[in-house]
Amino acid sequence: MEFSSTLILLGLISALIWFLRAKTSRKARLPPGPSALPLIGNLLQINKEAPFKSFVELSRTYGPVMTLQLGWQRSVVLAGYDAVKEALVDQAEDFTGRAPVPFLHRATKGFGLGISNGERWRQLRRFTLTTLRDFGMGRKGMEEWIQEESKYLRECIHSYKGKPFDPTVLLSRTVSNVICCLVFGQRFSYEDKQFVELMATISEIARFNSSPLGVMFNLFPWLMERLPGKHQVVFGKIERVREFVMKKIQEHKETLDLSSPRDYIDCFLIRAEQEKNNPSTEFHYENLVGTVMNLFVAGTETTSSTIRYALSVLIKYQEIQDKMQEEIDTVIGKNRCPSMEDRKSLPFSDAVIHEVQRLLDIVPFSIPHYALQDISFRGYTIPKGTLIFPLLHSVLKDETQWVNPISFDPQHFLDQNGNFKKNPAFLPFSAGKRACVGESLARMELFVFIVGILQDFIVSCPEGPDSINLVPEFSSFANLPRCYNIIATPR
Repeated sequence: MEFSSTLILLGLISALIWFLRAKTSRKARLPPGPSALPLIGNLLQINKEAPFKSFVELSRTYGPVMTLQLGWQRSVVLAGYDAVKEALVDQAEDFTGRAPVPFLHRATKGFGLGISNGERWRQLRRFTLTTLRDFGMGRKGMEEWIQEESKYLRECIHSYKGKPFDPTVLLSRTVSNVICCLVFGQRFSYEDKQFVELMATISEIARFNSSPLGVMFNLFPWLMERLPGKHQVVFGKIERVREFVMKKIQEHKETLDLSSPRDYIDCFLIRAEQEKNNPSTEFHYENLVGTVMNLFVAGTETTSSTIRYALSVLIKYQEIQDKMQEEIDTVIGKNRCPSMEDRKSLPFSDAVIHEVQRLLDIVPFSIPHYALQDISFRGYTIPKGTLIFPLLHSVLKDETQWVNPISFDPQHFLDQNGNFKKNPAFLPFSAGKRACVGESLARMELFVFIVGILQDFIVSCPEGPDSINLVPEFSSFANLPRCYNIIATPR
C-alpha cells in the first residue's frame, strides 16, 4: 500500500513537472519537435532497441536541432555534422556541461571526471590530461608499454594452437592492462583470477547499460531504484569494481613516496596532500575513486570492443584482411612489433581501422551534455537544465560527409592515389572541450594491437564469414558488437 501511494505521488509530481515545463517551453523559443504525452513524453516514438535510429528519423521531419521529451526530461538532439560541430567546437564553452546520467551517477556517486561540471571538471580534466601525458600517453613511453602488451596478447593467442576461442575477455585484459599501468602502476597476469572476473564484470555492466533495462533506469531512476530486478544485481557488480579501486588506492597510500610518484593515483594523492588545507579543493578521496573508475572502466570496454569488432570485420571481408597483411608484410615484416611511426607507411591499414571505428559508432549519443544555463543556438533557446544529445551516430553516418555511410568502405579514408586522407566528420571520440581524454591512447592501442594480430595470424571463424553479423548486439548508450568464437591460424 505504501509503495502504491509512493508511485501515485511520484506520478503527480511528474505530471506537475511536465505541465510547468510545457508552460515554460511556450515562452522560450525551443527547437521544434513532436508533441509529447504527459509522464512518458515521446518514449512511444522511440525504438527501445536502437533509440538513436529513431532520433535520426525524427530529425528528418523536425530538423537538425529538435526537442524531445524523454519521460519527464526535456532533451535537445543535435543531428548531423554541421549542427554537432557548431555546438561542440564553435560554441564549445556553452556546451561544456555534462548531464548527470543516473547510471553513471550511481556508479561514481556523482564524483570524478566523467559527469562533473564547473570548477571540479576543469581542475580534474586539466590534472588528468597533464598527468597521463607525463606518464607517456601519446608518446614513445606509452607506445613501448602497448608493444609489450601486444607480445603478451599474441603469445596467449598462440596458446590456442589454431582452435576456436572467444576473444572477448582476452582483449579486455589486454586493453585494460595498458590503462592499469597508467593508473595503478602495474599490469596483471592474464591468469589472475580476480582480474579475469573483474573484466567479465565490466563487460556485463556495459551490456546492461546499453540494454532496454539500462535505458529505463536512466529515464526513470527514482522508480527503478525501488523495483527488484537484474539492475539491482548489476549495482552489486558496480560495487565490486569500486571496492577493487578503493583497495588499490589504499595500497598506494601505504606505499606512497611523495618524491617519486609511480602512476596516476600517486600523483593525485600527492596533489591532495598539497591541498589538504584548502577547504574547497577538488583533490579529495571521492573524486579520486570516481575518476579512477572513469578511466579504468571506459579505458577497458570501448577499445576492447572496437578491436573485437575489427576482427569480425576482417573475418567477414577476407579480401580486406589479405590486403592489410600484404601491406604489413611489405612495410614491417614479421620480426618486429608495429610502431606508430609505421602508420604513415600503412595507409590502407590505417584507413581500415578508422572505418571500423566509424561503422561501429561505439557511443552513438556521445555522453549526454547538459545546459548549465540558457543557451542561444541557431536562433533557438535551449533552457537551463535541458539534456543535450550531440548525436555522433548522425555524424559518423552523415550522408553529406560519407559516400557509403551505412557500408564498410575503407575508401572513405583514402584519396585517389591510395594515400590516407582525414575526414572532419570522423568524431568517434566526440569533439570540443568534453572530447575523450584517452583519445591518443585509444588510437595507439587500436593500431598496435590490430596490426600486431594480423602480423602473426589469419583470423577466421568456425561458421565461415557469412555467419558474421556486423549489426551490434546492443545499441543504446553504446553499440556493443556481437560475440563470436574466432580461429587464429599462425602465418
